[in-house]
Amino acid sequence: MKDIEIIYKNEFGISFQWKSKREKVQVVFEDTGFLLSLEEIKSFQKNVLQVEAEQCCQNCEYSRSCRSLLLKTPSQKIDLAVSLNELDQINELLGATIFKLETKAYVANSYN
Repeated sequence: MKDIEIIYKNEFGISFQWKSKREKVQVVFEDTGFLLSLEEIKSFQKNVLQVEAEQCCQNCEYSRSCRSLLLKTPSQKIDLAVSLNELDQINELLGATIFKLETKAYVANSYN
């Protein structure tokens, strides 16, 4: 753990930077990890928000936990089957990561 700097974590996943690779962020949730730039994280979050707007099956009693939604990832060849509950957690993870990275960059630029 001394080789990484944690940016954000929640019950579902974690985002961190390798101390040797500051230009990318490792985002890990479930059994999947992505090494992404800030712009790729923003694009990924847009995909999450688009999927959240989709409707699940009508009258489904398991609509929040059913993994019937297909989330496009930053990799054009990989999509993930997720539930609304998982989307909420992914959105929180990505949003907080973006916020913390942008805040850190703003503070660093303010002192230069």
